[in-house]
Amino acid sequence: MKSNQIFKLLIFALLALAGCEKANVNVDTTAVDGSAIGEVSGVWTKGSTQVIKGDIIIPEGKTLTIEEGVTVLMDTVSKPEIIVKGNLYALGTADNPIKFTVNQFYKTAQKKFGKLWGGILAGPTCDELVLDHAIIEYAGSTTSDASTSVKMGLYKAVAGENLPALWFSNAKGKLVVQNSIFRNLQEDCTYIEGGKIIFANNVFYTTGVTGGEAMNFKSGCLADVAYNLVYSTNTNALKLSNTGDKTPQAYIIVYNNTMVNTGWRRPTAKGGSVWMESTVRADLYNNLFANTRFGIKRDPKKPEDSRSTYSNNWYYGYDQLTVNQFQPGANDVIGGKNDVISNVAGANDPKFVNYPVNTPVSNADFNTSWDFHLQGNSQALGKGITNFTRHHSAGITMKNGITYTSPVPATFIGAYGTKI
Repeated sequence: MKSNQIFKLLIFALLALAGCEKANVNVDTTAVDGSAIGEVSGVWTKGSTQVIKGDIIIPEGKTLTIEEGVTVLMDTVSKPEIIVKGNLYALGTADNPIKFTVNQFYKTAQKKFGKLWGGILAGPTCDELVLDHAIIEYAGSTTSDASTSVKMGLYKAVAGENLPALWFSNAKGKLVVQNSIFRNLQEDCTYIEGGKIIFANNVFYTTGVTGGEAMNFKSGCLADVAYNLVYSTNTNALKLSNTGDKTPQAYIIVYNNTMVNTGWRRPTAKGGSVWMESTVRADLYNNLFANTRFGIKRDPKKPEDSRSTYSNNWYYGYDQLTVNQFQPGANDVIGGKNDVISNVAGANDPKFVNYPVNTPVSNADFNTSWDFHLQGNSQALGKGITNFTRHHSAGITMKNGITYTSPVPATFIGAYGTKI
């Protein structure tokens, strides 16, 4: 009798254990290194490595917080997507950034433009998303009928689309992307369809095989975009559009950014620096265009809102072809008030601390030793303006209590002044 009871207890324990294993098979919930597939939430703790073996989903109403120094290692066979239906806070630091990446073995010249995993895809129920001191690299895989994003009707919801590294789609949501690096991506770095938004102090490079922008904004966006460096995107550094049926009207304020060599690897009408269309409202101040293809350019068939303003932007071209394409009035290029622009090659050299301005414009390889600060004798110092209003000067406050404020504009042109 006693042995029979023990046997029953043992069977019950085994069944309970099996049930627990089944419940947790998709997520390793340990506080340190782990692996994940399926639904995730909670905290990935400082310095841990999380191996993502398949698509992960942050459920609606749930939050995933990623602490500083976490490595999110994506499987290159399953090419996972990170689906955000709840909230995501990736909170790295300058000394200890968060990395969304792949195993070092796969970072080859042949895989320079990534497409080794999907991207961070935030659906319309995502209220808040923060990427602070994060590195997002080797993403942008192509969807199929089996993709979770396609099955859920997210992004463009069809097979054969190259995913952006970051998609956000809630016009009532809050999005902050700052102090981060986007690199080695197949197409768009970001594709944003609404929200209260700050993009500040980011770097974009080695992106876009045959197309793709660094920052692509659609209707519903109220965005401050400042102090970003964009190097050699295949198409534009910024695509500003009011396409879509969302409110409010897209209104993007772009100031103190540095764009270098953008647009040359896609020699079509849209390839350039800043493309504007479809009644978007945009204000652009204190931006530095160095060897970019075109400058600020409109779609003549679907132009921007007439209230848009442009002022104190700086243009430098090493050769005459580049300079010719800067000229306002030709090729639907837009000029602004107090712009610094010349029709002579080599004029208005911004005097970067360390960047060879004769670097071929078709080059997509970024040298991390380059320094785009301005030398002390640069004429771009003191030529910016600060007397304009930005959307989020009072800050965007998240549910976790952190407030993010769009940076104050500077009197220098570009993303970096002199080196301190």
